[in-house]
Amino acid sequence: MLLAGCGAETPLPSLSGIKGTDITHAREFSHSGQSGERRLALNDHNGRAVTLETFRGKLVVLFFGYTHCPDVCPTTLSDMAAALKLMQPEAAAKVQVLFATVDPIRDTPEILKAYVPYFHPDFLGLHGSPEQLAQAANEFKIVYRKQVEAGASDYLIDHSAGSYVLDRQSRLRLYLPFATSPADIANDLQVLLKTA
Repeated sequence: MLLAGCGAETPLPSLSGIKGTDITHAREFSHSGQSGERRLALNDHNGRAVTLETFRGKLVVLFFGYTHCPDVCPTTLSDMAAALKLMQPEAAAKVQVLFATVDPIRDTPEILKAYVPYFHPDFLGLHGSPEQLAQAANEFKIVYRKQVEAGASDYLIDHSAGSYVLDRQSRLRLYLPFATSPADIANDLQVLLKTA
């Protein structure tokens, strides 16, 4: 109580009733739940430069993937779209899903603009230079690696498969593992909307 009067920030409460993983106080992300060094400085598929600050006031669901992904990425985007349909429209409108490409060479803004909104018209694809992408991935501890098989003319990318959820003040709060059901995603987003 004494520290609160001196400008110290009140710690965020842990989340209860969620199905994903509460990472509000995870040491790996430190900053006591604050955005800290996380900026996510990329461009959206409409050509607009964005950062986490751009989406302040909304919950942000952030997933790193690529459009040529055969399974994890389309499944995740489909599950996110289904989760929003399970929510009341006014609650769903307070959620911004962001798909950040880990394949900036093939995933041009035009490709992302055709691919990402296919799942939901409000979803945004994010891209940037390989250096910008590496910085954004580092901010969220995302790993990705190009896989080229001998004799193949194309390639796959191994990448982290979960999604992060940031609250309306851009604080990292939840981790949703791959294959979290739409009902569980909707539950967790609604819990976070009520607490942040």
